[in-house]
Amino acid sequence: MKIYRIHALICAGGQCISAGGNDFEAALRTEIQKHGLEEEVQIVETGCMGACEMGPMMVVYPEGTLYIHLQPENAKEIVEEHFLKGRKVHQLMWEKAEGHFPTLNEVPFFALQTKIVLRNCGVINPENIEEYIAYDGYTGLAKALGEMTPEDVVAEIEKSGLRGRGGAGFPTGLKWKLTAQAKGDQKYVVCNADEGDPGAYMDRSVLEGDPHTLIEGMAIAGYAVGANQGYVYCRAEYPLAIQRLQKAIQQAKSAGLLGNQILGSRFSFQLQIRIGAGAFVCGEETALLSSIEGKRGEPRKKPPYPATCGLFGKPTLINNVETFANIPVILSKGSSFFNAIGKEGCRGTKVFSLAGHVKTTGLIEVPLGITMKEIIYDIGGGIPGGKVFKGALIGGPSGGVIPSSQLDVPIDYEHLNTLGAIMGSGGLIVMDESSCMVDIAKFFLQFTVGESCGKCTPCREGTRQMYEILDRISCGEGREGDIEKLESLGKVIQDTSLCGLGQSAPNPVLSSIRWFRDEYEAHIKKKVCPAGVCTMTKITTNKEEPRRGRKKASTRTIT
Repeated sequence: MKIYRIHALICAGGQCISAGGNDFEAALRTEIQKHGLEEEVQIVETGCMGACEMGPMMVVYPEGTLYIHLQPENAKEIVEEHFLKGRKVHQLMWEKAEGHFPTLNEVPFFALQTKIVLRNCGVINPENIEEYIAYDGYTGLAKALGEMTPEDVVAEIEKSGLRGRGGAGFPTGLKWKLTAQAKGDQKYVVCNADEGDPGAYMDRSVLEGDPHTLIEGMAIAGYAVGANQGYVYCRAEYPLAIQRLQKAIQQAKSAGLLGNQILGSRFSFQLQIRIGAGAFVCGEETALLSSIEGKRGEPRKKPPYPATCGLFGKPTLINNVETFANIPVILSKGSSFFNAIGKEGCRGTKVFSLAGHVKTTGLIEVPLGITMKEIIYDIGGGIPGGKVFKGALIGGPSGGVIPSSQLDVPIDYEHLNTLGAIMGSGGLIVMDESSCMVDIAKFFLQFTVGESCGKCTPCREGTRQMYEILDRISCGEGREGDIEKLESLGKVIQDTSLCGLGQSAPNPVLSSIRWFRDEYEAHIKKKVCPAGVCTMTKITTNKEEPRRGRKKASTRTIT
C-alpha cells in the first residue's frame, strides 16, 4: 500500500462541482505534477462535505486544514506554500475569529454535528469500494448473514427505535416485521430516492457521497424480510448520483456482496435502478410503485398497504435513502449504540438541508430532539446582516412554519405536529424579517398545485382555489373572510385527499396563518405587505398560472 505525505480531499458533490470544483481540481493536479509531487500528494474526490455555502472545498490531511471558496488560480499558491513549504494559506481558510484559523473539527458547523447517515460523505472516495470497506463497510451485512436469523435482524431494528426518515416517521422495525410476516412467493425491497422538495438534496448527497451504504442497507433489509430483488427509484435530475450508484452496484456484485449466494450464504439479492421522470407525486409510495410498474404515477387507495400488496401485487418494503443508510450502523454497532442518540420516541439523527437566511447553509446531521435555535445559531452561525429571525419552514412544500416564539421547541415528530409542521424529508428554510409569509405560502402552494397528479378532486381543485385566494391577497385584492376560507378549504383538503401530497399541501398556508395572522390581515385590510415583498397591484389577465398536474411518470431501467 502506497503511503503519501499529504492527502487532499476535494469535495466532488453536486454543489461544489457546480461552483467550479472540477476546474480547481484540474489546476491543482497540474501544479502538483509541475512540482513533481505526484508521489507525495494524493488527491481524493469525495462526496458532499456539507458546508455548501463555502464550496468548492478541500480538506488537507494529516492536520485537517480546511480551504474554502477555491478557484483554479488558488491552486498554485496552495501547492507552493502548503504542500512544499508547510505554510497554510490563511486567506483561503475558514476564519473562526480574528487571527484564528480552525481545522475541520474545530469549525462549529462540523463539530456540533453527529453523523451516522453522512458518516462517510466527504471522507471516502464514493467510487472506491475498498475505501467503504476500510470504514467498516459491509460489516453489518456480514454480521446479519453470518450470525443472525432474519427474525434477529428485524428485532434489532425494532430495538433501535429507528423511524422512517421519509417524512411520516413510521417505526421502521414494525414496517419490516409486517413485510416479513406477509405471505407471498416473491417479495421486494424498494428505495424511495425520488427527492422532489425544492431545495432538498439529502438523499442525493448520500447517493453521490456514499452509495455503498444504501446498497448494504437494502441487502440487509432483503435478508430480513425475505426479498431477493430490490429497486432504487431515483429521479432523472440526479445524473451524478445515478452514475455513482450504478458503479457501486457493479463493484458490489464483483466483490460477492450482491447477486447470488452473498458472502457464501444461501441469501441472494439483486438490485436495479429505476429512473423516474420527475413527478413530485411519485415520492408517495403507492404512486412510486405504479411508476416502477410502467403505469401513470398516481397514488392508490390504502389499504391494502405495500407491506402486504405492493409492487406487482407482492409484499413490498419501502424506505427512503436516509432510512436505509442507518441500517449498516445499527447492525454493525448494535441497536444500543443507535438508541443512545436522540430522545425517547425519536432515536438517532436527522439530516437537514439548511437553507435561506442563515450564515452557513448546507447539509447537516443532528440528533433528534435538538432545538431550532441550536441549528440556526450554533451550527448555522445565525442570521446574516444583523437581521432578526422571523420563522423557519420545515418539511418542504408539505411542511409548516415555525415562528421565533418556538425556537426552543425540540425538533421531533410529535412536537412538530403540535406546531402544525412535519419533519418531512428534511428541508429547512430559514427566514428573516424581510420574508413575507403570504408570499412564502403562495410559493409552496403553487408548487403543489403544479405537481398534483389530478386524480382526486380535493387536491386537484381545492389547492388551486387556495392558490387563487393567496394570489388575490398578495396583489392587494384580498377580501374579508379570505383567511377563514383558506382555513376551511385547507382542513377539507387535509381530511379528504387521497394521498400524502394533498393531505399535507395546505400545511404552509395553515401554519403561516396560525402564527402570522396579523400579516395576512395587513394584506387584506390595509393593502400593505409588512415585509415589502408583495407588489399589491391588481392581477393581470396574462398572469402565469401554475400548470395542472397529471404528468405521466414513466421510468427507465438500469440493470
